[in-house]
Amino acid sequence: MAWLKSPALRSGVTRVATPQRRRCRAPLPPLRLTPKTRVRYHDTLHGNVLSQEDAWQRATELLFEHLAVRWVVSDVPTEGQRELLMRLRVATQEERRWIRDVLREHLAEHFPDLEAP
Repeated sequence: MAWLKSPALRSGVTRVATPQRRRCRAPLPPLRLTPKTRVRYHDTLHGNVLSQEDAWQRATELLFEHLAVRWVVSDVPTEGQRELLMRLRVATQEERRWIRDVLREHLAEHFPDLEAP
């Protein structure tokens, strides 16, 4: 399993290791965004013209929901799509910023055609 830890937060996002990929630099698994999900992400990111901040938050949640497998905060692991999304919604501003940065790095590396939130 690959781990990414935030030194300041002692937080991490992991992915399940497969036989082909025993160790991976990416904290999030690549190739998990279907074309339909990409369209949904684009529509979410650009959908609310009245509140760009709201659109960014929703787009971040959508990416997190589709890419995160596990998140460890203060040595407490969170797994499962519903639990991860609930944990993201109660995250501190610093934790959200860290997640947003990790998502941006992941998009740049694995999905350069997608605009980052």
